[in-house]
Amino acid sequence: MTEQRIAQLLIVDDEIDMLEGLKRLLTYELDGTRILTTSKPHEALKMIGREPFDTVLLDVRMPRMDGIELLDAILKVFPWMTVIMMTAYGSIEVAVEAIKHGAYDFVTKPFDKDVLFRALKKGLERNRLIRENMDLQYRVAEKADFENLIGRSPAMRRLFENIKAIARSHYTVLLRGESGTGKELVARAIHNLSNRRNRRLVAVNCPATPEHLMESELFGHRKGAFTGADRDQAGLFEEADGGSILLDEIGDIPVNIQTKLLRVLQEGEIKPLGTNKTYKVDVRVIASTNQNLEEKIRARSFREDLFYRLNVVTIRTPSLKETREDIPLLINHFARITCGELGIAPKRFTTKAIEECMKRPWPGNVRELQSFVRRAVMLCPDDIISPRDLVFEEVSILSSRNDSIGIHAGVDEVEPYKRAKERAVKHFTLNYVSELLGKTSGNVSRAAELSGISRTALQKIMRRLDVKTESYREGD
Repeated sequence: MTEQRIAQLLIVDDEIDMLEGLKRLLTYELDGTRILTTSKPHEALKMIGREPFDTVLLDVRMPRMDGIELLDAILKVFPWMTVIMMTAYGSIEVAVEAIKHGAYDFVTKPFDKDVLFRALKKGLERNRLIRENMDLQYRVAEKADFENLIGRSPAMRRLFENIKAIARSHYTVLLRGESGTGKELVARAIHNLSNRRNRRLVAVNCPATPEHLMESELFGHRKGAFTGADRDQAGLFEEADGGSILLDEIGDIPVNIQTKLLRVLQEGEIKPLGTNKTYKVDVRVIASTNQNLEEKIRARSFREDLFYRLNVVTIRTPSLKETREDIPLLINHFARITCGELGIAPKRFTTKAIEECMKRPWPGNVRELQSFVRRAVMLCPDDIISPRDLVFEEVSILSSRNDSIGIHAGVDEVEPYKRAKERAVKHFTLNYVSELLGKTSGNVSRAAELSGISRTALQKIMRRLDVKTESYREGD
């Protein structure tokens, strides 16, 4: 049986006497709860970034930063935090404003002890239930119907509702969205929620399939259909019979294959290479793309009739720009998953580190954020990841920032040149390879071609840095 976690309470008030009195009173009443105090709002933010507090008891009236400002700053990064406000100015206006800004409850000075104790006990119990619920969500994330789709923003809620509604039908689905927005995860969620869930979902990476092999891969072939075809081979549509097939990056399918794909959508049948006989298949087609198919139609590189067959139901996956409020949740989720993958103790990002991440544009969307968190967890030697541990894409070996090269303001010691250089080179190499694989969705051959180094050399670098191509495929 696992040991029960000790609850933690933080009290923030600019009056030292009030802090000391509350701590003495509550230590006796809230037995088994660790109580910390601070008179400085900015210090409170740092403490919340370092410690997993359950509840914050926060004074409204404080110099430099009032309680409402601090409440906003706390909930921006930790939206699940339970915050109880306290003030000597018991006006209904202040209470209403605090509740509107997300406070859980409100108590007035001088305190009615029973009211204060009851509010704090309810607040601590609320956060205990929230943490248990979050832990449960993390434990079942990989087996849940929604796979690893994470988010509470309005855009993500709409996405979840659309997935549930569309999963009940048998219609062809076209997933559209920027690279790295989780289109493959959406496809898997649609399949998992459908009545085809007990059959296979076959995923086809269209750009990675050589053109001369694509027809055989999709529709199969018979013995003797071409040189080297020494036996019958079932195609991916036949393997997906009764289930679903995901055609990832449908815009890259050659025009001659598009014609044969149209037959599958219109007639529900395939014709393997080397035979004139057709075979019925029952397959739900889910196609995805980050390309402008309408522009490809105008350029005559994509069939208009195929587009309309695919575009029966469309889901657009939101970019990270549209779900920015989900970034703290995603960071904590990816950090937890990465620590589990590496078999190491949990690591957490400080408030300031999360705020730095929220300022970034993240053009590679959730996939880029996941790769970034994975690198930060892997490279940070401490359990707490602070802003100085974050290395963003544009930070290079020759960065002029002192903390990037091992020279820290206010510290007499300088990191040895050799060690600083090794660290900088490792950061650069990880960033470069990560961005490269992100652009090619994990296609090593294409990445080697773009970078100008051999495929073998790139694979050696990836092995040395323990970089897996699976992490960069759509939806990972």
